[in-house]
Amino acid sequence: MKITHVDTIVFVRDMAISVAFYRDVLGQTVRSDFGTIVMFEGGLTIHAGVDLLEKVYKTPGAFADEPRGRDNLDIYFETDDLDGALAAVVASGAAPIHPIETQTWGQRVFRFRDPDGHIVEIGDRR
Repeated sequence: MKITHVDTIVFVRDMAISVAFYRDVLGQTVRSDFGTIVMFEGGLTIHAGVDLLEKVYKTPGAFADEPRGRDNLDIYFETDDLDGALAAVVASGAAPIHPIETQTWGQRVFRFRDPDGHIVEIGDRR
């Protein structure tokens, strides 16, 4: 049996805010929009957290007030313009977790939190 990875789904509180952030700030292209679930080209999908959790746990309002982004997920992107990406993130109001740093493997990256508190990492293409 072969199991194929299709997308990684990230739970979000507010679809409009998250779609705008990933589309307008990070330049992601929407592949499909089903209202409570939006799939971007490249394999990132966001899903209205309450809606998805109700489907999983079969309990209306399940975890409605539960915080998202628990420091156990890093959404990773690459760019040819790392300085420009950092400027766009800062201009959006998102505060970097750290400035551009060179990692031990030689790649320059910076990290910040998306509107739901998920860690997002952007690195230069090597």
